[in-house]
Amino acid sequence: MQPMSQQTKTGQPKLSEQAKHLSVPIDITSTGWPAVRKTCVEKLGADFDPWQDGAGRVILAKRDDGTLAAMIDGVGMSLPRQVGKTHLIGFTVFALCVNIPGLLVIWTAHHSATSGETFLAMQGMAQREKVAPHVSQVFKGSGDEEIRFHNGSRILFGARERGFGRGIPGVDVLIFDEAQILSDKAMSNMLATLNTSQFGLQLYIGTPPKPEDNSETFKRMRREALAGTLLDGAWIEFGADADAKDDDRSQWRKMNPSYPKRTPQQSLMRLKRKLTRADWRREGMGIWDDDAEGSRAISETEWDATGVSVAPADGIRSLAVAFSFDGTRLALSGGLKHDSGIHVELIDAADGDIESGLSALADWLAERWRNVAVIVLSGASGAPVLAQLLKDRKVPDVVVKIVTTPEYTQSCSVTLDAVRESAAVAKRNVDLELSEPLPFTHLADEGQAQLDASVAVCDEKKRGLSGAWAWSATTPDGDETPVEAMSLAYWAAKTTRRKPRGDRERKAVVFR
Repeated sequence: MQPMSQQTKTGQPKLSEQAKHLSVPIDITSTGWPAVRKTCVEKLGADFDPWQDGAGRVILAKRDDGTLAAMIDGVGMSLPRQVGKTHLIGFTVFALCVNIPGLLVIWTAHHSATSGETFLAMQGMAQREKVAPHVSQVFKGSGDEEIRFHNGSRILFGARERGFGRGIPGVDVLIFDEAQILSDKAMSNMLATLNTSQFGLQLYIGTPPKPEDNSETFKRMRREALAGTLLDGAWIEFGADADAKDDDRSQWRKMNPSYPKRTPQQSLMRLKRKLTRADWRREGMGIWDDDAEGSRAISETEWDATGVSVAPADGIRSLAVAFSFDGTRLALSGGLKHDSGIHVELIDAADGDIESGLSALADWLAERWRNVAVIVLSGASGAPVLAQLLKDRKVPDVVVKIVTTPEYTQSCSVTLDAVRESAAVAKRNVDLELSEPLPFTHLADEGQAQLDASVAVCDEKKRGLSGAWAWSATTPDGDETPVEAMSLAYWAAKTTRRKPRGDRERKAVVFR
């Protein structure tokens, strides 16, 4: 008798094994996908590829309070063409509409042509034998495309280039198709429609952007995902290797997980012949252009225009300490309120074993508290500990302030506004040969290199749906704490009404 051959059981590949890049939210405890998938299969007659099953689990991942784990930052998906995106999202949305009476979905693309094509595909889906009984009416009017369900759920379709989607209240699901062409302004205008929703699903779906695309939102989301800072959102990316040859068919399974089962060879060949080489690599192969530089909210021109070589001599000083989310980095900055405006400087920035150095920092601050109006602290990883160390050193409570989240986000926005206003004044001075004082300045000095580097790679990151935002590094090795500390120092100098005990006569001050 011959021995039995041993065979390895091969299960379905996991999304993490198929995707080029995958980032999921923190603290996931469950997912709403099984219920949605059951509706798709049993009631709507759909089936899914393994990658689509995995993506569905990520999209509908939940935290222990039952809310969507990606409710704040949303789910970004960088997918090549012909991958089965409309099948996955379309049936997911249909199932959600069937399962949740009264659900309102906005499906928007940048171009009218894309929006029209999506609506036609969804109209065809609505006419399927198993789907049709759930649909009460399909509206086909130009600009008023809508699929309405018997239970009151609705899916509205339109193009962002025509202003569609803004001002519609009570939206529960917001789908940004062609997300590679989505400005921050357009995104903010539409996110306001989600403010009252308890569901709040955001999907950003696109291909790698062209250089001319207004893709700030999509790019920033990807950078945060790759840097590991997209904590309240998800990112799913499929694509060939960056150095793959245009005609390397061994890359096709990697760039298109639906090949060859759902997407046949002929479809990809046809797509390749229709597109230019550059578009084939982006839209067909899912390869991003080099995006390593990161984005920045404060432009190089604005930052250079507000730099001064000599700091103001007199004023009321404030200090600010910012801790990183994980407690491995901190930055200390000073703000000086003087007759013409506010001046800021980075005093120090450190990383590594921060906890062991807090006592020395507390000593340094305790020696100077009498000459500062306020010491503001930010970051749950270190602010409470430092506040207690200062209290132990007899620094009065009135001097030390741990900022709230709204105060922190306010510091970010008012500082950005101040930089831009000051840069405009600087430009006006040059253009009109004026000498108007700048309301915001920072020290342009080699000792400020860490602050300069932080400003160069930090951009806005939305916090919730209110429009508030925080500084976030957009490169894997970027550090946001120096620009955070600088913003807090500016905010403290601008808002404090307290005058320091040792500075009643507005003596000359130095930060060191």
